[in-house]
Amino acid sequence: MRVAILGAGAMGTACSILLAPRADLEVVLWARFPDHAHEIARDHENRRHFAGFPLPDSVRVTADPDLAVAGAGLCVVAVPTVYLRDGLAAHAPFVPPHMPAVSVAKGLEQHSFERPSQIIREALGARPVAALCGPSHAEELAHGLPASVVAASDDPALARLVQTTFSNERFRVYTNDDLVGVEICGALKNVISIAAGVCDGLGFGDNTKSALLTRGLVEMVRFTRALGGRAETCYGLAGVGDLITTSISPYGRNRAVGEKLGKGQTLEQILAGTQAVAEGVWTSRAVRDRAAQLGIEMPITLAICRVLFEGLGAKDAVRELMLREMKSE
Repeated sequence: MRVAILGAGAMGTACSILLAPRADLEVVLWARFPDHAHEIARDHENRRHFAGFPLPDSVRVTADPDLAVAGAGLCVVAVPTVYLRDGLAAHAPFVPPHMPAVSVAKGLEQHSFERPSQIIREALGARPVAALCGPSHAEELAHGLPASVVAASDDPALARLVQTTFSNERFRVYTNDDLVGVEICGALKNVISIAAGVCDGLGFGDNTKSALLTRGLVEMVRFTRALGGRAETCYGLAGVGDLITTSISPYGRNRAVGEKLGKGQTLEQILAGTQAVAEGVWTSRAVRDRAAQLGIEMPITLAICRVLFEGLGAKDAVRELMLREMKSE
């Protein structure tokens, strides 16, 4: 089977490295810009976004949206949510209606509040869609370190297809039918991990971060249930599993943004200094607005938004959170 991977960022490249050894798969990696595709094909390495990880020779690289999906039996969408709708526009004329898609994006579109699976169906047309989520930093996947994730879909056959396609002796995939819950968890854990990074930037200890993650998980459960997902999903790999990884790892982009905020940098300074996309920055604002509409209490998310977009100092945000009205757990 041919697998088309749309998006040559870190996760898209890691997926190609993960799948390429399979003798029964042909992997095609699509990069949005021709010069980037040429560089990857020439160097057998994605030096812009994933330096230090050789790309297997069997992976085909192209910037042609038609060639990328031609003959594919599965489309892996690895475009960050903030760019997803525009990024898929070029493929819309070429993706056949029967081709299933699996998203590895973790975020929510700001103006529409739509999940990646919803954007994919709107941009490419109605089709089976899955989400592959869990503690899965691209760097560790490329190194072949053991990891476990979930393949969530409202189409059981697609969930099983993703499971069998991606699973190997170092990468275990579970199926899950709570697509809404898995995608909401994948988005919200990024917001909480920014707060975890703020703790690191301010020099706080283990007690602080443990309390933050515990109360952050409470916000994830509240929000997931309000949107129609299941609370138990938040306690699984896509929820608490991914939350732990992204909040403690040096690879965590969202945690790194929070750490820089804690050290006094502004969002503008942080974004100017990196090409990486921290989905939690934009997701935080979308979640804050929807939580206000639904009347859901999410104080950590609100505090992060104020630090990111309203100039609230990180220390002041912590003080306000600690001095909130006393209540029962």
